[in-house]
Amino acid sequence: MQDILIKNVHIIDPSNSVEKDGDVFIRNGKFDLPDKADETALIIDGSGMTAAPGLVDLHVHLRDPGQTDKEDIISGCRAAAAGGVTQLLAMPNTIPTVDTPEIVEYISKKSQDADSVVHIVGSITKGLGGHEPTDIDALLNAGISALSDDGRPVEDTSIMVAAMKKAKAAGIPVTAHCEDPYLAGGKVNEGDISEQLGVKGMPAAAEDAGTARELALAAAYDLPIHICHVSTRTSADMIRDAKRRGVQVTAETAPHYLMLTEKELLKRDADYRMNPPLRTESDRLAMIEALRDGTIDAIATDHAPHTPNEKSDFESAPNGSIGMETSFAAAYTVLVAGGYLSEMQLLNKMSTAPAAILKTYGGDLAIGSRADLMLYKKEEWTVDPEKLHGKSKNTPFKGLTLSVKVKLTVCGGRIVYNEI
Repeated sequence: MQDILIKNVHIIDPSNSVEKDGDVFIRNGKFDLPDKADETALIIDGSGMTAAPGLVDLHVHLRDPGQTDKEDIISGCRAAAAGGVTQLLAMPNTIPTVDTPEIVEYISKKSQDADSVVHIVGSITKGLGGHEPTDIDALLNAGISALSDDGRPVEDTSIMVAAMKKAKAAGIPVTAHCEDPYLAGGKVNEGDISEQLGVKGMPAAAEDAGTARELALAAAYDLPIHICHVSTRTSADMIRDAKRRGVQVTAETAPHYLMLTEKELLKRDADYRMNPPLRTESDRLAMIEALRDGTIDAIATDHAPHTPNEKSDFESAPNGSIGMETSFAAAYTVLVAGGYLSEMQLLNKMSTAPAAILKTYGGDLAIGSRADLMLYKKEEWTVDPEKLHGKSKNTPFKGLTLSVKVKLTVCGGRIVYNEI
């Protein structure tokens, strides 16, 4: 592994609130003092660029095993690297579900040489059915990093509580897909747009009822919970109130909820359909405010690849959009360029804070830490789905001009993406 010296670069380390100009040196896969570099190091001119910790994405669907025509572990991690993501949390709704040690071991083995570190989520119930618990101890022994039935809520509340207790004892998070299945099932956000489209809507209340349940469980049993892909004003308000009361809750939202609204659905393009659906302008602004005041801790993608054929019909298409390659650029464009967050604050939401939630390394540039790093440049670019690095192209940001570009990604001291 070759040493790397990045010279004359702007440095932002959100874990230590450090922002300065200087050099970054990587030796043997770790950050080291720049004055230790010698003539054998690869020298990269960082002029005009910013060095920051590699991003940690708490919400990714890699589709492997079972749906590798959409994405696989290698292609998904290639897309991650192109977006500056050096660690990701892979959700369990694969085929078969990640509900046995054998599937955990398959993912772990296949991801060993990938361009991003893959942390594996074990499912709480068998087949994500909501009613029959998995052998969590066996999944823990196989190496899972979190528990979730993401894609579905855990319908049996007693099983959810038992999983939360197991997770707390093991020191891993439970990430919750908050949805009342009896209210859910629509294609888009319920309201004026769904009426104009003439399609069944999904009310905000479906998400809000699910969020309320998980917060109630966390409060009643004094257990931590992580709320996935928050998209409604009411859910944000409930999480804010729960935090004030001392409930152990963390939360994430996604770049598409920060930049886009339900009006995109008037295009009748299924790339804008996801679950939770794009909401109203009021909800979008509420997500930004929740990030600003600390109610929402992290930004994750809910990267959900689908083939062009699957996405070809607006109403029958599955929910989901890709997002890892555009996540930082999209979030930067709306939040930093928009004047809502500083670069330091954004990097905290996408690296340091999610690393802490996942209880993993990362989110820092400290001497001696594992060398996960991205270089980015303030540079406008237009999202062309055909130029993205994953297998699927269902991005809701297609055609949009973003204001920052990831230029280089280092994962564990190895350059995994280079556009310099």
